[in-house]
Amino acid sequence: MTIHTILKMGDPRLLRVAQPVTEFDTDALHLLVRDMRETMQSVNGAGLAAPQIGVDLQLVIFGSNDRNPRYPDRPLVPPTVLINPVITPLGPEEDSDWEGCLSVPGLRGLVPRWSRIRYTGVDPYGDPIDRVAEGFHARVVQHECDHLVGKLYPMRVRDFTQFGYTEVLFPGIDAAEDD
Repeated sequence: MTIHTILKMGDPRLLRVAQPVTEFDTDALHLLVRDMRETMQSVNGAGLAAPQIGVDLQLVIFGSNDRNPRYPDRPLVPPTVLINPVITPLGPEEDSDWEGCLSVPGLRGLVPRWSRIRYTGVDPYGDPIDRVAEGFHARVVQHECDHLVGKLYPMRVRDFTQFGYTEVLFPGIDAAEDD
């Protein structure tokens, strides 16, 4: 297994639209998922999208069975590998909450997201996934899927007085965990 370097904001590869995955249950796909999980866990990520490690595919992973030190008071999100996702908002309601990103280290911003969503796609075996999510779960899915269309969370921040360094905004969170 390999822990990959996570691309940082400014790298043009983070701005492209990712390609659909067309082959499932392959050794290469399973290895990519395993490497992504190891990479995400090594930096206490809540999720990781393939484009963040320079892989131009519509594949995101998110969730964990353990509390995340970067988001200690957030509910658990089920560990998921989601390929070729489609997100459908379930109503016009939005919630704003603080987000960070492994590709935008050391910063947090207040980001609006749909409150409730349905997300569909497939797992690494090509089996369908169809879930309804709300709250932090919905936020994580939307954040990760934004990476598949070349969007980073600062592009969604509406009020830049609510954007800044994690160590200033949230002194109780170890800033090194955002690097």
